[in-house]
Amino acid sequence: QVQLVESGGGLVQAGGSLRLSCAASGRAFSTYDMAWFRQAPGKERQFVAAINWINTYYADDVKGRFTISRDNAKMTVALQMNSLKPEDTAVYYCAARAGPYTTYDRAYDNWGQGTQVTVSS
Repeated sequence: QVQLVESGGGLVQAGGSLRLSCAASGRAFSTYDMAWFRQAPGKERQFVAAINWINTYYADDVKGRFTISRDNAKMTVALQMNSLKPEDTAVYYCAARAGPYTTYDRAYDNWGQGTQVTVSS
């Protein structure tokens, strides 16, 4: 099990950037697949990006704008978000999974509390 705490959310104008960070505590962080999900009001939770030891994966609507990265020594995962759009507004969650990559949120059993990202037009 890992414990996850997100930070870095806030209010930004369309076209701006934000960097989210997820700090992990626990054991064997480097063995976990890490992901970011988001949930907008009235909508289901949506896959955003994931990273394992070698590869990164992105949802089509963030590809080219968002970048996920990890620092195993510091036990952190970051999501750099550029060219933000109003439709990116959501609560963003960090998630961890001791298993192969998936976009299915229920396959992740470790979650942070979420951080709000609001993009104004």
